[in-house]
Amino acid sequence: MVAQAEVQVDFSPECREFMYMGTAPRGLEDRVLKKICQYYKGKPRYVTLYDSFDHIPVYSAYTFKRSDGSKKVDVPWMYEPQLSTVTESREMQPFPLGDIHRSFEDAQAVLNDFSNSVSFERGQLNPDEHQADPDDKAAAYTLTNVVPQIREFNVGPWNNHEHMIRRRLNNYCRGTAYVVTGVTTSGHMMRRHNQNRVAIPTYLWSAYCCIDFDRNAPFQERSKFPAFASHGLNDKNSNAVLEMSVQQLEDFLKSVTYVDKTFQIFYDNCVPPDNGFHSI
Repeated sequence: MVAQAEVQVDFSPECREFMYMGTAPRGLEDRVLKKICQYYKGKPRYVTLYDSFDHIPVYSAYTFKRSDGSKKVDVPWMYEPQLSTVTESREMQPFPLGDIHRSFEDAQAVLNDFSNSVSFERGQLNPDEHQADPDDKAAAYTLTNVVPQIREFNVGPWNNHEHMIRRRLNNYCRGTAYVVTGVTTSGHMMRRHNQNRVAIPTYLWSAYCCIDFDRNAPFQERSKFPAFASHGLNDKNSNAVLEMSVQQLEDFLKSVTYVDKTFQIFYDNCVPPDNGFHSI
């Protein structure tokens, strides 16, 4: 069973299908950020913008699939060879035994970075419970899709939020739901052998866009379409996940992290293309 991922200069057309109108979030350009098209069994599954300096994803963008929320438990964790070396292969590999990982840990996180951590868990930005096909679920098990999450936040508020979004999109999104989930950082790092290894997110954030939704849904749900967003503090205690409009999330991210003033998560703010009005 082979997973594949491809580091690209720009997302290819087949990989842009995971982003609304084929457009990546705007205003996050940086030379150390790598665009990864995550393949599994020869098919693209989602995309990730990866920080090879802080060794974490900045965001993963994926299309939600209706699911029962089950998790895949028999998949090995994987890494991305092309972040460290230029190869013709785009195959993502299961982590090898022994110390071979030293040859590629310069540009990405490895299992040893998490192995002795009591406080942190491996939190998926594209969670397997938001996918239905076993292969789509399996493709989520790469450390290029993982950030260190405080255990209490991961199993509590954030996990509950992922469940809630799954139920909402299952029930009321009639077409394709595009999801972008990312992080902010503020310099705190997980360390190994007295070296900074993996950035610890300050906030996790997420937003979805679904322009084809149930217009007869209850108002409290209908009001959260076509797009809505959220963020939560990656903390043991003050970790409630707050829901808000995508614009409010963008304003929040502009205030707490470095993004360009043109920062925009969804093309044209997820305004349906045929309704006669558009944002600037």
